[in-house]
Amino acid sequence: MLYFSSCEKLFHFGEAYSDTVPMSTRTLQSLARPREPQSFQDSPLSQAMRQPLMLGVFLPLQTGGWSQSTLPRGTDWSYAYNLELTRAAEELGFELAFGLSQWLPKGGFGGATHYRYNFLDPFVSAVALAAATRSILLFGTIHILYGWHPMHLAKFLATADHISGGRFGANIVTGYAASEPPMFGLLRPEHDRRYEMAEEFMAICEDLWAGDDNLSFSGEHYTLEGAYVSPRPTFGRPLLVSASGSPAGFAYAGRHSDLVFTSSPAGERYEDAVAALPAQVDAIKQAARKQGREVKVLINPTIVSRPTRKEAEEYYHAIMEHADLESIANFTGRHSAGDSQSWLEHSARGRAVGGHVHLVGSPDEIVTQLGGLHDAGIDGVQITFYDYLPELAFMGEEILPRLERAGLRLPTPATVA
Repeated sequence: MLYFSSCEKLFHFGEAYSDTVPMSTRTLQSLARPREPQSFQDSPLSQAMRQPLMLGVFLPLQTGGWSQSTLPRGTDWSYAYNLELTRAAEELGFELAFGLSQWLPKGGFGGATHYRYNFLDPFVSAVALAAATRSILLFGTIHILYGWHPMHLAKFLATADHISGGRFGANIVTGYAASEPPMFGLLRPEHDRRYEMAEEFMAICEDLWAGDDNLSFSGEHYTLEGAYVSPRPTFGRPLLVSASGSPAGFAYAGRHSDLVFTSSPAGERYEDAVAALPAQVDAIKQAARKQGREVKVLINPTIVSRPTRKEAEEYYHAIMEHADLESIANFTGRHSAGDSQSWLEHSARGRAVGGHVHLVGSPDEIVTQLGGLHDAGIDGVQITFYDYLPELAFMGEEILPRLERAGLRLPTPATVA
């Protein structure tokens, strides 16, 4: 009897408590939006954006990294290797680091390299790396339509934001591959429909980060009743990134992203890329300006550099000559079966080297090419290497000082003598 009386008292207390907590039912159009990280002058994102050309490292969290070649190298997918790599990039003054996400069957893409057979989760890896670094921005890639709910992401990102001191963000992807959704028991929505779903998802997250009161929301795709997330993120909301080559993706990025990744619409050859990029970059930035916002656009080059152009070209061709043709064919088949509107003009053989655009040459020539990308509207580069650690060290010794002399980089605490 006492047990039921106690329960009854607790039940009535809960009713009374819930009646006093502010709550409102909002529509998609009336969801609250927090301040953006770049609106805080002292935020890590604002500090990174002061660089004329931001530098990032695209982490090799997967077997083979970004390059499908059998030429010997030390690149490794392990967490220990990626931690060493991230810390080395941070010491050189790099602003950004993160990895991609794919869901693959047993064996990855196969071939002699067993390409992407092992694949660390980029979100969990980025949280761990954020706790082990001091200044570099870390991003975790997330397929938000594969079973996630906005409450999960809003809470997890707010937590990662506090772990990192405002240096953590999410690379939001909707999933182009036809083979991935069935792994989760799902059907793949049509391309533009996925961005509509992502729009509702992220608008809810932003309302939860604003934290005005408990949220009740019933939308087309997601429902919440009395939802709340705390603590508040350090600088308004966590950092947000997206990548796309389509108008629907540009429109989504214009509303939500701080950084937008694009691929070369003309393939991996540098000369073709710099001719085609200005129009694409302008389309991305105009989509944001229609929303009263500004975004920074980044691209993923693979840098192949040696002391002389002859040495760099020999190394580049050696990578190509050792192409893992079986894994390249499997990768190309998977990509062709999807509906991505990026990487459409990239050659199969170019996959041996990897990256959206290939920069090949001496340190002086690499600086000239990076300057060409900057002139085409690119605000930052998320770099891949064939053999990451020694090639990153070479970049620090030979290329970074030249970038500063060219006005493409401001001296950072890591590079000031």
